[in-house]
Amino acid sequence: MNNALFNNTPSVTVLDNRGLIVRDIAYHRHPGSQDVTSERIIRHQYDARGFLTQSADPRLHDAGLANFSYLTDLAGSVLRTQGVDNGITVALNDAAGRPFIAFSNISTADDGNGDRSQAMTRTWQYEDEALPGRPVSITEQVSGEAARITERFVWAGNSDVEKALNLAGACISHYDTAGLTQTDSVALTGVPLSVTRRLLKDADNPDVAADWQDADASAWDDLLAAESFTTLTTADATGAVLTTTDAKGNLQRLVYDVAGLLSGSWLTLNGGTEQIIVSSLTYSAAGQKLREVHGNGVVTTYTYEARTQRLTGIKTERPAGHASGAKVLQDLRYQYDPVGNVLKITNDAEETRFWRNQKVVPENTYVYDSLYQLVSTTGREMANTGQQGSSLPSATVPLPNDSSAYTSYTRTYTCDEAGNLTQIRHSAPATNNSYTTNITISDRSNRGVLSTLTENPSDVDALFTAGGQQKQLLRGQSLVWTPRSELLKVTPVVREGDTSDSESYRYDTGSQRVLKVSEQKTGSSTQMQRVLYLPGLELRSTTSGDTETESLQVIAVGEAGRAQVRVLHWESGRPAEITGDQMRYSYDNLTGSSQLELDGDGNIISMEEYYPYGGTALWTARSAVEAEYKNVRYSGKERDATGLYYYGYRYYQPWVGRWLSADPAGTVDGLNLFRMVRNNPITLEDEDGLAPGNRYVYFPFIHEERIIRLIKANLYREEKGKVDLISVVDKSDQANFQKAVDSLFSKDLGIDYLKSNPNIKERITSNIIHDLTNVKPIDHIIINAHGLPGDPHFYSDENFHSEQKVMLEASQVADKLLDLNIPEFATIKVSACHSAEGYYKQISFGPFVTNKDDALAHIIEKKGAFSNSLAGGLESNLMKKQSKRERGNVYGYLGVTTFFGDKLKKTALNDHGKMKSGFYGGKTSRFRKGNNAEVVFKRSYTRTNFKGAVNLKERV
Repeated sequence: MNNALFNNTPSVTVLDNRGLIVRDIAYHRHPGSQDVTSERIIRHQYDARGFLTQSADPRLHDAGLANFSYLTDLAGSVLRTQGVDNGITVALNDAAGRPFIAFSNISTADDGNGDRSQAMTRTWQYEDEALPGRPVSITEQVSGEAARITERFVWAGNSDVEKALNLAGACISHYDTAGLTQTDSVALTGVPLSVTRRLLKDADNPDVAADWQDADASAWDDLLAAESFTTLTTADATGAVLTTTDAKGNLQRLVYDVAGLLSGSWLTLNGGTEQIIVSSLTYSAAGQKLREVHGNGVVTTYTYEARTQRLTGIKTERPAGHASGAKVLQDLRYQYDPVGNVLKITNDAEETRFWRNQKVVPENTYVYDSLYQLVSTTGREMANTGQQGSSLPSATVPLPNDSSAYTSYTRTYTCDEAGNLTQIRHSAPATNNSYTTNITISDRSNRGVLSTLTENPSDVDALFTAGGQQKQLLRGQSLVWTPRSELLKVTPVVREGDTSDSESYRYDTGSQRVLKVSEQKTGSSTQMQRVLYLPGLELRSTTSGDTETESLQVIAVGEAGRAQVRVLHWESGRPAEITGDQMRYSYDNLTGSSQLELDGDGNIISMEEYYPYGGTALWTARSAVEAEYKNVRYSGKERDATGLYYYGYRYYQPWVGRWLSADPAGTVDGLNLFRMVRNNPITLEDEDGLAPGNRYVYFPFIHEERIIRLIKANLYREEKGKVDLISVVDKSDQANFQKAVDSLFSKDLGIDYLKSNPNIKERITSNIIHDLTNVKPIDHIIINAHGLPGDPHFYSDENFHSEQKVMLEASQVADKLLDLNIPEFATIKVSACHSAEGYYKQISFGPFVTNKDDALAHIIEKKGAFSNSLAGGLESNLMKKQSKRERGNVYGYLGVTTFFGDKLKKTALNDHGKMKSGFYGGKTSRFRKGNNAEVVFKRSYTRTNFKGAVNLKERV
């Protein structure tokens, strides 16, 4: 690493005389031209009231354009947003603050006005005034088409039967764009115990859209297919899931240790005997994973850097005495620069090979510019690999020996001033596999396509919808989108006068994929492959003409340690080369990519390595048939036949290094809505197609309990390859903070990780700031304290009612944050129990509340105003002092939570307050956002589920 590259390249923030940020300045320097430093300025403009009206990146500003323009009401709430990447959106609430009408997919016409030819209008309908005002339906209308009722909500009453099932007042039937989700029973902790999914009739046809007209459930039922799929769950008193039985009767069982961490999991196929998935997991006292043993006898161990506790090793091996023989199967070693960027990855389980007088080492190296964007990489690939595209290269079969042909490659990346990847140069001299991928970026936005589609920047925007969705994948391959900006259909092969090949998708109300249907012309007939996604289960079938040739259940084990475990159970059509009920353990790397697949006996099924932005560089399998059944690959995501990776909210093009559509989360990752993980795909990861970001934790009190939580959180984050939480401490409290740390480490508290890792002390005391000026819009500030429902005080500990209690009012904490120069755009999460609750009572709020509209009515009815809560009080006090702070950037918890926790892949509610499929294995807590009366849920990975969620009685 060349330290001189980063000398004198600070991040600078410029304020006007009102204290508003008007410039964000960064200094770019490339390792290939270190004597050239360019200044990159993001500019912001405000109106007379101090509300943000425009933001522009350096590239578009030089062209006289702004990335985003905003129109606000008198209180500063944004009514209209105009983005060059995602078009124009308008959102208006009713007098009660509830969503009333919204417009999207509006493009900017040449005269500066909105072109509504592609516009979608959404309206919300609510109960009458005599009722609680809950939503009853959502109507959507695309310009030039008839209006459709896309969602209906049916609410439980107050009968004894409904009370016995904990359903009183709950949304029990939600008719959405995929069909019907019906909740039949809920635990006291809010965990749904019985949920049934039914699809629309003809759901396989992408031209069939949900339209729940008429006014009774019998008419809606006529639109549904007869088959239903029910998932059953049991949970303990804390809300921890104990068993899950999927729609085909396969049962998963989980066991936890005394700390609430997973200690084992088992699977029983319908009609079969119980099989071990995870036999044991070992953690440090901080909850950091050290060792896991799977049902196939394979052991994975984790090692960490002494000073920073960054993950430095993932070793997977068959130990001595294993039935298949002892062997190191994968041994990944990571090296970092001082700020946590990965510099080198080595697989010590692989040997150095020689081919055509070339030394091929099993390692990858990475070089970055001064903005930490990846600019070059080296690695190895298969010698027969050609230019990377949308097609998956053929696997080397059988598994390689020492004479297998691998070769070294080098890749370089070029980005423009806005962070758009514009060129990928690939060079593998030994095989003459050298090529350049050029990406054409619009001269009026950050939209971009392969140069094979157009080399003219002025033509790029025409290849996107008004909302920023790409309309062609490759030349001749059309993309069709739903009015909700979800990818509906891809046509990879077009046949004039005959059936074209296609792949179509259907989504639930949370924009999560429920169904995938692929059709290919084969000779004189058509082959259809269908995948239905259910909680913990995928139902895959293949039909040729009118004959079903394969029926396959893929059971996705919800808790399998770090590995993903999928069991293949054929009902018919099992290939002769694969044993029945094959178990496939997938072992990942730092960013979650599946590199090693093992069977139930610990033998290798396949191995795969990837280019930095995705795409397969090396792939080998023991048989071609088994290779066909690998679906989870780069970043742990499913790869479709189109070559796209499905992330949950967006689709990703690995051969271009760009998202297929604009970020639905807006500017949370900057002004460029198409950039992939800030052009740093080795260090950062994107869980669901939204964005990464730094996390700061502010200590309003200096207390040993707070410090212990900080240590635990940072150790956990490092295990996942994430950077540390940055501690924010008042300068006046610095000495007390150091004193508390010294005291903590001097005591015999029986905490093993403090004794065995004394260097943690240096780590937490060296990562402290006293000023929040440089916080960016994509970052979050966490306030670490205790709280009570409806109580306007932050507490240092749980001695709420003692005379010795230490507390601060919300107004005092607001003043402290202002003294730390907190930006007005900063997002704040109040990590205090009950900090979103307006009244001193426990209120029904389980995962059956499936979207922000349900939540809105429920909060209005049961919780009271957000401003009555601790988080709401903090927000109100900040808004009094910060004129441009928008309402809705302060969040609080509903229920009990902990500061850190176990990141679960299955969570009930996603970042837009919508139900996410496959949540039954996860413990969840919920953030609520005050936006007038509107609420939006935020996903939070926490260990402790909120308790008493459906107890409507006053707290005793």
